[in-house]
Amino acid sequence: MNDTDSKHIQAELEKHKDYTKTDKLEEADLIIINTCSVREKPVQKLFSEIGQFNKKKKDGAKIGVCGCTASHLGNDIIKRAPYVDFVLGARNISKIKDVVDIKGAVEISIENDDSNYEFATPSTNNYRTSVNISVGCDKECTYCIVPSTRGEEISIPPEMIVTQIQKAVDTGAVEVMLLGQNVNSYGKRFSDKRAKYSFTKLLQDISKIEKLERIRFTSPHPLHMDDEFIEEFAKNPKISKCIHMPLQSGSTSILKAMKRGYTKDWFLNRAFKLRELIPELRITTDIIVAFPGESDEDFNDTLDVVNQVKFDQIFNFKYSARPNTKALELSDFEVPNDIGSARLEELIEIHKRHLEQSMPKMIGETVNVLVESLKPNGEVSGYTDNYFLVFAKGSDELLGKFVDIKINEVTRTSLKGVVVA
Repeated sequence: MNDTDSKHIQAELEKHKDYTKTDKLEEADLIIINTCSVREKPVQKLFSEIGQFNKKKKDGAKIGVCGCTASHLGNDIIKRAPYVDFVLGARNISKIKDVVDIKGAVEISIENDDSNYEFATPSTNNYRTSVNISVGCDKECTYCIVPSTRGEEISIPPEMIVTQIQKAVDTGAVEVMLLGQNVNSYGKRFSDKRAKYSFTKLLQDISKIEKLERIRFTSPHPLHMDDEFIEEFAKNPKISKCIHMPLQSGSTSILKAMKRGYTKDWFLNRAFKLRELIPELRITTDIIVAFPGESDEDFNDTLDVVNQVKFDQIFNFKYSARPNTKALELSDFEVPNDIGSARLEELIEIHKRHLEQSMPKMIGETVNVLVESLKPNGEVSGYTDNYFLVFAKGSDELLGKFVDIKINEVTRTSLKGVVVA
């Protein structure tokens, strides 16, 4: 999502202000740092980065801070780093062309509505594009800062989404990534008060775009994975058979404390139904360990889900207290740091063992890959439909093509093979 916001910022500046991109800091007239605030570490890193840029930039060059950290720190950024020229929140990206010329500008309203704004077309990888389908989030997960930095959830009109994807396809894209904090709650609120419209219906409409081969999306919410959605996901040949299901915790009591809205049993039911319908499915997830009040029994419930579902990729985190979140009220129940670190390490090791068992099964298999990049060592790389990263010897003639690759080598995170067709 931040990557897509960055592309919108760049495209808006190129179209409206005649900026062009440079990879050399010393040449830049404008330096923009687009920030995340989901974890504490990026926020800590921000002011160090700003200071380094200020030392190295040429005279007169501007520095702007954008994104979620901009939303929640606002004026404080300029107070701590007076050489920052403007601050632009995550909900205000369309205003970049205005604030770039106003010293000291701070635009951070989380009530701003960009959902009907037609951004300039960003230059992207020729073969894939990413499209926001909603902005903001209505969930109240107690650990999450996003609602206070991106505001309430508003869906982007389906016709705008389809048009944006069609433009990308017309210039060579064959894959789209749909983005939203909770994509499968899409369509419950539009700026123009139109009738509700389901995510499943949006998937069906996007599937009608000719020459669009793959549809991906992130992130769906397990609570909203109803049977209609799962059946469409399973039967629609254009939808990539890799799904991100953020677990966060396997403990029903911790899930309740997190205000996730589902139980351990519900999550397992949805995962097993998907696995049953789609044998080749890959499931990825997010897990937070050491949430306040997490007992050994709670943590074991998380391990139980991991052992049953056998996720193909896990983004593991140790709980990090964030400003403006309800979980701050649970500080009396914080898990000691050493216990949290030990739990994180145990989870990582269990997942490694799962991958060491599952990945070798791919040796000898032939997979279909969209070739997307050429490496300096003479290899090409790309992804399968179910999002395995694959490497093979090849030339730029393969770029943008779907090719069959026979796998002869694996790691825990990727496959390697030989092009056979």
